[in-house]
Amino acid sequence: MVLAALFTVHCSLFTSPAEAQTVVTDSIVMAIDSMYGAMPVEEVAEVDSSALQIPSLLPEPAQRQKKDWSQWRPDPQRALWLALVIPGGGQIYNRKYWKLPLVYGGFVGCIYAMRWNNMMYKDYAQAYLDIMDNDPGTASYNKFLHLGRQIDASNEERYKTIFKKRKDRYRRYRDLSFFVMVGVYAISVIDAYVDAELSAFDLSKDLSLKVRPTVIGSGASMNPLTASAVGVNCSLEF
Repeated sequence: MVLAALFTVHCSLFTSPAEAQTVVTDSIVMAIDSMYGAMPVEEVAEVDSSALQIPSLLPEPAQRQKKDWSQWRPDPQRALWLALVIPGGGQIYNRKYWKLPLVYGGFVGCIYAMRWNNMMYKDYAQAYLDIMDNDPGTASYNKFLHLGRQIDASNEERYKTIFKKRKDRYRRYRDLSFFVMVGVYAISVIDAYVDAELSAFDLSKDLSLKVRPTVIGSGASMNPLTASAVGVNCSLEF
């Protein structure tokens, strides 16, 4: 009880565990000297050393359990939501990093095509407006003409048709690039969900496909001579 009281008092006076440990050790040693000072050396040596063990004030480090990634399986719902919120997030969650260049390459290609076609559409749309207003001061269409070519009354209608067709073509390509980008996004979401669903699919060597002839008949006796038909039976074992 004396040792417990000394241990409690000294622990409340110090905030540092190392400092408290040192003071408690000195106090216990002084208490032992006062208790066994009058005893012979032989009797003191017989004292059980286990009773003099000092409890450690430092917390024991927690042992972290290592996660076994070989047994880990992705959650399909989480993979779906990650793919919806972040393009390519489902592939990262499924640990299929080799698919990321395909996903992001598709997005970058669609964005580039959309910007290019939009720029060409604006240029040809302005050229078509300039050639239709009959104003000599607005002649942005000249940058689309070959060297030495000029627009006059003999070829004006033909160039009007050309500019209109090209304007409509680039506008259609721009819209198509947008829909293709939406398709790439949808495919990435579907791929992440299906990949997570099939992560637990059995791909062991027990899978087998057997193809053998069979007799198709309605009677109890499966005689090929009296059967109504003879066919092929396919059985999949897993």
